[in-house]
Amino acid sequence: MALVLKRQYLPSGTNGILSFDGHKICKTIELPWRDNQRKISCIPEGTYRLKKRFSPKFKWHLEVMNVQNRDLILFHPANNALKELNGCIAPVMELSGEGKGLRSRVAFERLKEVVFPYLEKGHNIKLTIKKDVQ
Repeated sequence: MALVLKRQYLPSGTNGILSFDGHKICKTIELPWRDNQRKISCIPEGTYRLKKRFSPKFKWHLEVMNVQNRDLILFHPANNALKELNGCIAPVMELSGEGKGLRSRVAFERLKEVVFPYLEKGHNIKLTIKKDVQ
């Protein structure tokens, strides 16, 4: 099972489209690329394993595992990457600017509805992040 995130790198943020097995789930926002620096950069392109995780702040969400020199990279709701993200990925229904989006909680619930049943059945879910060629 595979999630694919195709990114567009912009000066004030990174925008993307997230698909699962070829079907679009939502769009995404992230921090701009700043050489994988903690808390101020999106993570590098590559393939990562996802796991289900619980925290008091975000409840059930997804964690991106084995990111080089980083930890606690999560999928969680946010509408403004520069104000609300520390390197994580936020699903959004619509993009409204560079690293900005709308209706993140709706997109986050959609993502969980798609991915959680597979994780709960013991399937491995991989996230592949790559540059969008468009």
